[in-house]
Amino acid sequence: MKKILLLIFFLTGVFTLLKAQLAPKYSNEFLSLGVGARAAGMANAMIAGVNDVTSGYWNPAGLLEIKDNIQISLMHNEQFAGIGKNDYGAVSFKLNDQSVMAFSMIRYGVDDIPNTLNLMNNGQIDYSLITNFSAVDYAFIGSYARKTKIVGLTIGANAKVIRRVIGDFANAWGFGLDVGAQYKYKKWMFGAMVRDVTSTFNVWSFTFTDAQKQILTSTKNELPSNTLELTLPKLILGIAYKWKFFNNRFTVMPELDFDYTTDGKRNVLISSKYFNIDPKYAIELGFSNIVFLRSGFNNFQKEIQIDGTTKTSFLPTIGIGLKLNNLTIDYALANPGSVSTMPYSNIISARLSINRR
Repeated sequence: MKKILLLIFFLTGVFTLLKAQLAPKYSNEFLSLGVGARAAGMANAMIAGVNDVTSGYWNPAGLLEIKDNIQISLMHNEQFAGIGKNDYGAVSFKLNDQSVMAFSMIRYGVDDIPNTLNLMNNGQIDYSLITNFSAVDYAFIGSYARKTKIVGLTIGANAKVIRRVIGDFANAWGFGLDVGAQYKYKKWMFGAMVRDVTSTFNVWSFTFTDAQKQILTSTKNELPSNTLELTLPKLILGIAYKWKFFNNRFTVMPELDFDYTTDGKRNVLISSKYFNIDPKYAIELGFSNIVFLRSGFNNFQKEIQIDGTTKTSFLPTIGIGLKLNNLTIDYALANPGSVSTMPYSNIISARLSINRR
């Protein structure tokens, strides 16, 4: 186990140093939006406390906390008055008491984008030549988690395939790996997740007709060329603690997470040219394992004011959950993009548990 962890961190460091100059800062950023209304209500602070089918996204090691034979989860979220649509679906299967596997799919798309490349016809504007296209990002994730010989320690891994399509002009295929771990000691919960542990590779290809190329060059647009896009590793650490009161009817679980990135300076609480640390904090209150209230804070930034002073800002989130036998419905009012200029969204997700008789 120690040798595997050392190898993972060694590979992460090597790939970070070799590819830092080749990777864009926000590659595959649609995978950073998060999944599930429970997580959205908790400001995406889920690495240590996640314990359901959404673990396939947040931390595959959390799949071992699932008590059901099968769990199914669905989420739909629309942003910018329905312009952007974020959809998620996942299913988990309990293989035995030692291992669980899951499959997840994420789609983020903007549809009905006007294509005005062919707007001009013999020097005249012809609106009938306007067509529509979509820009869609897909992620297909296969997860596997297993208990270790160390009491309280579980580990998991993801293999993900990325598919990105921009109309008939551009498309990309990508592949990446994630690894995660959770450790529980009494009421304490610890989590670690390394996304894109060996870097995720997207191979882009572009297709334009001769006429479209001529239009792009005549309007002083640069013609894109087939290229390789890299997503550098991201380390996420989390710690949570769960209190139980009044014969375990009431629960309180706060969690604190830290995102550690190495793809260039970001506007986060702790930032530099070589690494950034972005904290997230949330708390979940439960009653009889039926009703849950959630709130959190993320996107801590240092904003420069008009008078030249610096002010630290953050984005709050709220959410509620209701568990009815095998069906759980969650709602959150949150900012999925964690951007202060982006409007808040209503996020709804549902989870169904299925067990053998």
